[in-house]
Amino acid sequence: MSEYLFPTADKTGRPVRLCESTRGFAMESLQGKYGSQTMAVPYVEVGAIPGWDDMCEHDRYAAALDILVRECPIRICEHERVCGAATLGAAVRHQVPVAREGRIIWPSVSHLTVDFGILVKEGILGVRERIKKIDTSCFDQPAMDRHRCLLSTLDAMQVWHARYLEATKERYPHLHSLLLRVPLHPATTFEEAVQSLWFGFAFLRLGGNWPGIGCIDRLLGPYLKNDLAAGRITMDQAREVLASMFIKGCEWIETDTPRGSGDAQHYQNIVLGGTDQSGCDVTCEVSYLCLEIVEELGISDFPISVRLNAKTPAPFLRLLARVMRHGGGVVALYNEQIVYDALRKQGYPEQEIYDFANDGCWETQIPGKTYFSYMPMDFLHLLLQDVLHVAEGDFADFADMESLRAAYAACMKQKVAQACKSLLDGFVPAWREGSEAFRLAIPTPMIDLFEHGCAESGKGYTEGGTPYRVISPHMGGVGDVANALCAIDHLCFIEKKLSTAQLCEILRNDWQGHEDVAMYAKNKLPHYGNSDGEADAHYAWAVEAFADACAPYAHGYPIAFPPGISTFGRQIEWRAHRTAVPHGHRRGEILAGNTSPTPGTDTAGATAIVRSYCAADLSRMTTGAALDIKLYPGTLEGENGLCALEGLMKGFCALGGYFMQVDVLDVQTLLDAREHPEQYKTLSVRVSGWNARFVTLDDAWQRMVLERAGYLPEEKT
Repeated sequence: MSEYLFPTADKTGRPVRLCESTRGFAMESLQGKYGSQTMAVPYVEVGAIPGWDDMCEHDRYAAALDILVRECPIRICEHERVCGAATLGAAVRHQVPVAREGRIIWPSVSHLTVDFGILVKEGILGVRERIKKIDTSCFDQPAMDRHRCLLSTLDAMQVWHARYLEATKERYPHLHSLLLRVPLHPATTFEEAVQSLWFGFAFLRLGGNWPGIGCIDRLLGPYLKNDLAAGRITMDQAREVLASMFIKGCEWIETDTPRGSGDAQHYQNIVLGGTDQSGCDVTCEVSYLCLEIVEELGISDFPISVRLNAKTPAPFLRLLARVMRHGGGVVALYNEQIVYDALRKQGYPEQEIYDFANDGCWETQIPGKTYFSYMPMDFLHLLLQDVLHVAEGDFADFADMESLRAAYAACMKQKVAQACKSLLDGFVPAWREGSEAFRLAIPTPMIDLFEHGCAESGKGYTEGGTPYRVISPHMGGVGDVANALCAIDHLCFIEKKLSTAQLCEILRNDWQGHEDVAMYAKNKLPHYGNSDGEADAHYAWAVEAFADACAPYAHGYPIAFPPGISTFGRQIEWRAHRTAVPHGHRRGEILAGNTSPTPGTDTAGATAIVRSYCAADLSRMTTGAALDIKLYPGTLEGENGLCALEGLMKGFCALGGYFMQVDVLDVQTLLDAREHPEQYKTLSVRVSGWNARFVTLDDAWQRMVLERAGYLPEEKT
């Protein structure tokens, strides 16, 4: 694999493989030049469309989209090697960027990975012919409206394409020659495939949608392999082409991003590696190129998830470790075998589980065939309020741990059942009478073009048109649930220091007057995340009880409700509704995220965290369970550091992990960035399923990242 070694490195230790103009183009994009241009034009006004009030919603959408593609700004950057740009600011805010009298009309779609292979392999003209041949004789009027809107959406894509074809005619002959072929026709070369993929992706983003890209190496790999064999392209040339796509993916970076939960969370996730149905590893030249590009340019706007397995090539694992060591949280890991087991238990066809990707974040799904959403649930609050009644003052008093667990498990079942039935009422109003008819929702024709089943069924993405409809209940606060149960067990039943009612009264008073007990619970009792069998047993029980609560609805029709575990940073907003907790923390503290330990309680290192996390049967968490691991740069220096990181990844798989996000963070750098944000505009951190530049996080989110890195600062005022 000597061709993947880099000859020189910059002052940060990152390799230098790309040409100077490409690196300059990347810096412009990362510094927000094109994002500022995008925000300058927020939307297209469509108020003058005649007959608007008499149109059905799909005809309105088609008319608005036609104006959008004709009037949106066209942007071609001097050094880009693929073209097409989502140039309207409202799209960055998750809205379809069209308005009537200044009011945005429709929200857009995210949390999905579509099948861009449809466009790459069929081309616009091929997709049009396939849709025109669909038998619509059984369609009702709404289905006919959707079918007509699909063809109008293809018209709009061709109008947009024609504008770029004209704009490249004089100054950009190479881009022009590419656009003469794609995406109108099926791609035949690697360059054409990249251009077609990017054009489809940019078109969906132009409409405000935030799709994941999915298994890019499986899509593009065969084209590059054929081109290399035929001598049509070199690896260096392919790297430049693919790098241009990554750079253009930064086009929404703003010079002055509003602070909050961070930028770069547009769900444009990429998945690499893994095995196919025959058991062969699919890692290929494109897999290596993707990692090389993000290593060199530090681009964090395409979070990458790698599917690890026993056949993952050693050079690829080494490159993966090297990219991780640079920090930024750009790359995360699936344990492919556990994901396969989870998808099999869910009942997916065997031939489809090998195609899994994610929803643009990390929750697993079958791309191009799945409507996906999730419902976050704070299970720590459920324990404190619905089981123990801490906030109400009507304290529960349990005789033993078994009765408390039984009450908690019953409460889980009740809450999950209520949530699932409520969502069914919203999506399928007559489901209780056996109906499978979804309510009419927002038009989604741009998405429907890239989702199997929508065109054929005459149903949109949000209206039951995809083969799989998934709304995943997500257990939040599980690390704190484990610690709380362990603390209650010790304080109330093993050591008998307090009754549960007495403990509840202390928690209601925020540990005031009992600080000694709080410190004991915080510092002396076992905690999840340290490979402690006692604490981990409480965690494993909680995960199992949640899986049991979801089981009656996990395989349901017309919507399935399979479980997962996450917080996605909601521990920040949840703290306002939580009381003090049994494991010693006061009201208002930011506690554990995803499936990670409570901040400050993991004292035995990363390997112990992984062991604790893997103590539960994670194959029951169908859509995933994310573990956040923070490592210090000093522990990963030199050859020993790379070997240690490879060992951590292998151990994660061997022990039965599901999904792990590794971030290498230097606390002092983060603190300096907090005080001097102007000097750290491109400093990236992994937030949850997305990356963000640290300086775009507000104080609470920055504090959360610092706590995960092992620093417990006072909250800024």
